[in-house]
Amino acid sequence: MSRGSLSALAAKALVLTHRWLGIGGGLLFVAWFVSGIVMVFARMPAVDPADRLARLPALDLTAATVSPWEAAVAAEVDPQRVRMGMLLGRPVYRLARGAGWVTVYADTGRPLVSLDPQQALDIAGRWAPKLRSTSRHEGLVTEPDQWTLLSRDLLPLHLIGLGDAAATRISVSGTSGEIVMETTASSRRWATCGAVLHWLYFTPIRSHGLLWNRVLLGAALVGCVLTLSGLAWGVWQIAPKRRDGRSAGTPYTGLLRWHHYAGLVFGLFTFGWALSGALSLDPWRWHPGSSPSRQQSEAVAGGRLRFDLLTLERIRAAHAALGADFSPRELEVIQLGGHPHLLAYSPNGAPRPRAALTPSDIDSPVQPFPSRIASLETLGGYAASFDRHDIEAAADRAMPRHRATERRWLDAYDAYHYDRHGLGPLPVLRVKYDDPQSTWLYLDPATGRILQRLQRLSRLNRWLYRGLHSLDFPLLYARPVLWHFVIIILLAGGLLLSSTTLLPGWRRLRRRFSAR
Repeated sequence: MSRGSLSALAAKALVLTHRWLGIGGGLLFVAWFVSGIVMVFARMPAVDPADRLARLPALDLTAATVSPWEAAVAAEVDPQRVRMGMLLGRPVYRLARGAGWVTVYADTGRPLVSLDPQQALDIAGRWAPKLRSTSRHEGLVTEPDQWTLLSRDLLPLHLIGLGDAAATRISVSGTSGEIVMETTASSRRWATCGAVLHWLYFTPIRSHGLLWNRVLLGAALVGCVLTLSGLAWGVWQIAPKRRDGRSAGTPYTGLLRWHHYAGLVFGLFTFGWALSGALSLDPWRWHPGSSPSRQQSEAVAGGRLRFDLLTLERIRAAHAALGADFSPRELEVIQLGGHPHLLAYSPNGAPRPRAALTPSDIDSPVQPFPSRIASLETLGGYAASFDRHDIEAAADRAMPRHRATERRWLDAYDAYHYDRHGLGPLPVLRVKYDDPQSTWLYLDPATGRILQRLQRLSRLNRWLYRGLHSLDFPLLYARPVLWHFVIIILLAGGLLLSSTTLLPGWRRLRRRFSAR
């Protein structure tokens, strides 16, 4: 076969691949770009942790009679995390069990089995007291709905309509008694047009995790082939001709002319979004996650929780040491180097410039609110954070077989620990190690925990995913106005690129089927 024949065959394959993938996936790309624009301004509904904390009642341990260990024995769990709060006017322990929580009343030691509808309404009334008279129980959710797809471990959920002008609904966990979701009519509409559409987060698909992953991954990979074939053909068509050395320009007219030029300008960005979207699903598990291993977390903590020091008397004394002006709403037991402490959260006082991590596992944006740490051993006063030397020693315990090649306290974000809204924890300790995976650890002195573990491949994934998909480059995320301008221009260009194929594609399909 001659070179000319091979060239013609390659051109035909390129055209047919791009044409039919474009006809099949054009609407999907339009949906992705439209929903992407919406997501710049509106995300999935979530319970704001600062708002959640402000609505909680002040912690009162007066009626408590059992210790965390006695509560754990009663609930038949071996918890790695312990939280204390209030539920319907009574103190409770919340004990981590897998991905969920078990709630035990601290005054009787009896586990919470389930809430009844009236109790759920009472919790809703304490959440929004001005709407107590209009609140209605709208049903019991036994399978995750559109807004609680990641809350399976908190089922069943009581759905409460508050009866306000915003059509607010809250979901109350029947097993923990916590508010796990709050939506309004507006947030539901915008999320449907944004995140739900963008992530194909429709309940029948997303409730089956493996199916959803395969569908979204397949669509993203097809998008990669579609955009690459389009880029190749677009450059081929615009390249200088051999006879006179000049470009003949685009051979297309009408909408396809717009499509051709839009592809030359925005095609590479579109490919980057398709590729990074596929990588976000971690195909073939090609990179490690950013969470620390269980062994690393336990090494920093100095072993498992020391329940011998978690007596009710010590908890009361540490609680009192936090100060009468602080009025904590929630306590969490944290341990550093084998020494247990209480980490307290309160909406009182001036917010810190850094953000304490919320004790709730609700997935929502981090907000700054005050926190204090009180020792369960010394029982004398409180601190805003752990001593830096203790954090550095914890970093050594986390990687005992490897040497730290760099230790640096960061008072400003770097390229891997950052927050576009400036609400992420600061200062933090960054430590680099000489292990084969080139591990970096970030530790937070305000909580005594590892914030994230980054290895060579996970740092690469940060750029391939966050960089390409969200344009999280330092030049942009530190300048919100510039970031919004750039991403809206690129999304609008991608929308132009994909929408200009719809009518020509429809006409081609109609001609093909009418000819039969």
